[in-house]
Amino acid sequence: MRYDVAAVRALFPALAGGTAHFDGPGGSQTPAPVAEAVARIMTSSIANRGTVTAAERLADDIVREARGAMGDLLGSDPGTVVFGRSMTANTMDLARTLARAHGWGPGDEVVVTSLDHDGNVRPWVIAAEAVGATVRWAELDPATGELPVEAVREVLSGRTRLVAVTAASNLVGTRPDLPAVVAAAHDVGALVHVDAVHLAAHDLLDREALGADLMACSPYKFLGPHLGVTCGRADLLEELHPDKLLPSSDAVPERFELGTLPYELLAGTTAAVEVLAGLAWEGEGAAGHPDPAGLSRRDRLAASFAALHEHEEGLRVRAEDGLRAMDGVTVHSRAAHRTPTLLFTLDGVEPAAVHRRLADRGVNAPASHFYAWEASHRLGLGAGGGVRVGMAPYTTADEVDRLLEGVAELAARR
Repeated sequence: MRYDVAAVRALFPALAGGTAHFDGPGGSQTPAPVAEAVARIMTSSIANRGTVTAAERLADDIVREARGAMGDLLGSDPGTVVFGRSMTANTMDLARTLARAHGWGPGDEVVVTSLDHDGNVRPWVIAAEAVGATVRWAELDPATGELPVEAVREVLSGRTRLVAVTAASNLVGTRPDLPAVVAAAHDVGALVHVDAVHLAAHDLLDREALGADLMACSPYKFLGPHLGVTCGRADLLEELHPDKLLPSSDAVPERFELGTLPYELLAGTTAAVEVLAGLAWEGEGAAGHPDPAGLSRRDRLAASFAALHEHEEGLRVRAEDGLRAMDGVTVHSRAAHRTPTLLFTLDGVEPAAVHRRLADRGVNAPASHFYAWEASHRLGLGAGGGVRVGMAPYTTADEVDRLLEGVAELAARR
């Protein structure tokens, strides 16, 4: 399958500076069509949503198109797509609302995992503790980097009200067996909230086919602007009534969206999904794919993610093999099924120092726990975490080699 990375890179103005960006898991670089979509709305005649003026109708179209784009990306009906300022903010609001609507209290249990980003842990812990419910932990296996399904099953019971689980770890890339986790949770009558922030940049999601009750992501991780998206079962959203202003709409999904939506960011989100859907057809890649004019956006996304997976997986193997061959380097990403994201440490050198020295060479590979607080501690890395290397649609083999050369030089100086 042909993937023309040179043609893809031409979409990203920031890459002209020559920096090798392995910092995509924290936020990708922005393609020109996304920036142009944002700027176009910022310089257009715009108003609040309505049907009378052209400006009002434009705002309404922007929202409708963004819900459709995210529905295609996440496999959820557009009417179930909720926008907010961030995934974490959305989840905080949702956890509080859900606990109240479903009457959580003493005797009820909520399951979180030590693999997750804290944005899918703390909101549920806070909501549970506020009403006297019990929090139970499904633990990451530090030896394998896996979150075994059995680790989830053993903390489930008839009292479990919700399971919060990641689709993929933003720290080490581990992809749990999500269908099995969802099935196990549903077997005991629990809801499932899936954090898809990390995985949405690397694979096509399908909330409805998975059976996830709720799913969240952040467009800035997959070429888009900074905001949060949550989607869920239509019937579940209908029964939830969040805190809101009296005059604001009580319709779903608007009832969950406080204040005026950032129309320019929604336009950028639609543009980001379109860029993702077109990756397979950039440059010489078009020769290996059918005419996109005859395909739905969902079908184009599937083809592009397939091509992207092959590209990123090859780079991951190249980087991982190189790192594992170096004395003093430990790669902490070990799970059998994972994203093209690696976490490593270098004996005798603080991760933050590795980050700085690589940055001096024009290689951006940040160091942290990356808010996967529990996972970093379970792996024995503490608050310092490790150095994270993430592949993205614009990453090249030459950039991987530059990274490996930089790490090898640091390893030799120890």
